[in-house]
Amino acid sequence: MALKIGDKLPRLTLKDQEGENFHFSRLEDKALVIFFYPKDFTPGCTKEACSFRDHYEEFQDLGAEVIGISTDNENSHKKFASKHKLPYLLLSDKEKRARKAFGVKAGLMGLLPGRETFVFDKDKKLIHRFNSMGASQHIPEALNSLKKIQEK
Repeated sequence: MALKIGDKLPRLTLKDQEGENFHFSRLEDKALVIFFYPKDFTPGCTKEACSFRDHYEEFQDLGAEVIGISTDNENSHKKFASKHKLPYLLLSDKEKRARKAFGVKAGLMGLLPGRETFVFDKDKKLIHRFNSMGASQHIPEALNSLKKIQEK
């Protein structure tokens, strides 16, 4: 079942790129931008991850933390984050528990894991979700949704 606007952030524990358990509850009082992507080191995913990196300060200025999730293992995430100097967490979802909890569907006729971005306010309620296999629109979509809640 897919998350709908207004739903609360699922309670999950996943391994980060250092192999440590990460609980989403660790980021209290912060909005969250969680992006699911198919695979480390592929052209589209590298473009998306680096674009989130390049706009990371903007997300921070809006009170948000960025988290990337794919089914790659922690070692792959560590290499990917190091090579591209990613300042945010990458979480491993090898068992696809997070994909299932968030309702992320497979893309490209079921051949690739989906690419979807979720934006949660500081109360951990979903305010925006965006699904597109094209990597470039995820960053402006997330930034615009954060700016809207700042205006309220």
